Formats: sequence, structure tokens, C-alpha cells
Amino acid sequence: MKIHFLQHVDFEDPGSILSWAVRSGHSLSGTEFFVDASLPSAESLDWIVVMGGPFNVLDDDKYPWLKDERKFIEKAIRADIMVLGICLGAQLIAQVLGAPVYKDRHKEIGWYPVELTPAGAESRVFSGFPQTFDVFHWHADTFDLPIGARLLATNTACENQAFAYGDRVLGLQFHMEMTRQIAGQLVSKVPEDLIPGPFTQSARELLSDQERFSELADKMSKVLNRMERITVDES
Repeated sequence: MKIHFLQHVDFEDPGSILSWAVRSGHSLSGTEFFVDASLPSAESLDWIVVMGGPFNVLDDDKYPWLKDERKFIEKAIRADIMVLGICLGAQLIAQVLGAPVYKDRHKEIGWYPVELTPAGAESRVFSGFPQTFDVFHWHADTFDLPIGARLLATNTACENQAFAYGDRVLGLQFHMEMTRQIAGQLVSKVPEDLIPGPFTQSARELLSDQERFSELADKMSKVLNRMERITVDES
């Protein structure tokens, strides 16, 4: 399959998704907007993975390529291409689908649990997962659930943590792709985000347990394998 990454900043790369794609033998390409905002034909791809970034979906003045990126995501969804959005990527998908994106009550940065909704527990991507499991978070914004979307996961800090739109669009507000290296880069690049709060952990808490990152990569691979199966079954 042809997988194309949309990467917004150099320190938030696809992480364990990239490792999974290489192991699975998929064809990889990417747009690094911080280098070159050129985009391929969406219809030529099988998957699009929209990565995170430390800015807002409405920052068109600072990042004029956001307008073209939204159009690209919309074309992919209309063409029934598999689309996975992470953090900012999930917010962009929600925006494309007509939902508002805005500042949440709290920043959520660190290892915090999410809880599957009944729809999440029954979904193909999360079926068999524990009802509650820890994931890595780094976000200050949130979004309303798009009309027609199914809420898959939630928690106290942020109501809309994961959603599906049809069978081929998945938005994750949290970071299942996160590696210790990327987390360390986030700590280094945006330390101002680590202001103490009810859902903000210290740099030491974020980085101290390598086993957590390994377990997270296993969960990400499981989700990706299931998305791959959906793509194969419906092709």
C-alpha cells in the first residue's frame, strides 16, 4: 500500500507508525510542510497519516499551506482513502468535517488513561483493548465531534479523545505513535508547555519509563494492523 505522511514540524515525525510501515513492506512518501508544501494527488494513495504540531488549525496567517492541507484531507476522505489523524491531525480532520476546534479547559500533557466508549469497544480498531488504557498526550486544543462521527474514546481531561468517521477515517487526539526520542524533542522544543496543571506531568514523568513507550508502540501496531485489514477487506 502507498502511505503518505503529512508532517508539520521536524520534531514530530511518524514515530512507531514509520517503523510499522517499514516492517509491513508498504510504500512510503511524505510531505514535510516545514521544508516543502508540495502535495501529491490524493487519489494516488491508499493511506494518509496526518501528524501533530504545536500550533492551531486556524493559524493560516503563519502557515498558509494549512488551507491546501485541509483541501487535500477533504479530497482523501471523499475518495474513500484511509485517513489517520493524530492530535493536530485529528483536529484538522474534525475541522474538515465541519466541527469547530478550540482551546480546551486544560492542557493535557503526559501519560493519562483514556476510556473506550461502547462504540469504541465494538469498533474494529479497538475491539479487545482494555476498557481503560494509558496513552501519551500533548495537546491544549480540542474539537466537537463531527456530525456522523462515532466517539470511540474519552477521559476526564478531554471529552473527545478518539473518533471514527465511517470505516476509513480515524482521529486520535492522543499520541499512540510516540517514541521516547520524539517525547524528548517535544520537551526540548516546547518547554513552555510544561507549566504545572491538573493534567500536566513533569519532563521526568514523561520520559522516565521506556517500557511505557514500548507498550504504546505495541498498541499502535495493533491499531494499524486492523486498519490495514479494513483497507484490504474493502478494496
